[in-house]
Amino acid sequence: MALRHFLSLGDCSPQELQIIIARAIELKRQLRKGVEHQILKNKVLAMIFEKSSTRTRVSFETAMVQLGGHAIFLSPDDTQLGRGEPVEDTARVLSKMVDGIMIRTFEHAKLKSLAEYSTIPVINGLSDSFHPCQLLADMQTWHEQRGSIQGKAVAWLGDGNNMCHSYITAARLFDFNLRIACPEGYQPDAAILKSSGTHVSISSDPELAARDADLIVTDVWASMGQEAESDTRSEIFRPFQVNAALMSLAKKDALFMHCLPAHRGDEVTAEVIDGLQSVVWEEAGNRLHSQKALLEFLLA
Repeated sequence: MALRHFLSLGDCSPQELQIIIARAIELKRQLRKGVEHQILKNKVLAMIFEKSSTRTRVSFETAMVQLGGHAIFLSPDDTQLGRGEPVEDTARVLSKMVDGIMIRTFEHAKLKSLAEYSTIPVINGLSDSFHPCQLLADMQTWHEQRGSIQGKAVAWLGDGNNMCHSYITAARLFDFNLRIACPEGYQPDAAILKSSGTHVSISSDPELAARDADLIVTDVWASMGQEAESDTRSEIFRPFQVNAALMSLAKKDALFMHCLPAHRGDEVTAEVIDGLQSVVWEEAGNRLHSQKALLEFLLA
């Protein structure tokens, strides 16, 4: 197979994404039955972390072990990247030693440079622009709970951040209707928004977005690197909190998702995230299975 990268959901066709989701569900079923699946035996994944992580690191590392391979954790403090080695040189070197690279970083441009000079698959474990691996888990979770998401109404409440951008891309590729509600000045990137066509609408009214929605999604109000803005953002985003009153506007069987970590009492109340409509724990666990399917797709 020709070299493939996964920098955003748009690197796959809608059909390929459906195949990955279906495979993730099957791999999850096999794991629970005790069936071993070591298709990546002797394969090695280099994991570069310039941002801290719980779910991304544990899920990718566990995925490689369960698929028969191995993962190497690399932080800036442990590598020459942290001492100024160009990312292009790192890409060339790692391409000679390992079978794939997963990077969790800040600037999406760094990710693109890594992929440009790499001769092995590069996976976006999170950048300031996109978080596509999380969307694979979210779409798997929805499919397991409700079936196809095609034509459904999804409400995104809060910051127009990397998760919002990934939901915009997902709306087009999975063919659902995304309603975004953001404060003025915190909307998603205009070019990414434009690429979605008629699948996405945007306003500053959280109630409008949530009304009759099938799925409500949010994220932290201040992402990594924005900690200095936390107090200001907390005041601005307060009307966008997902609470019981807001959830009551959605459909009675609506689900709630959050990529985690969550701040109870800020972007979501404990009543919602720990309530019966929340599927955040299954969503988090599905990072393992969807990424196993992705790794198989790219490396096998």
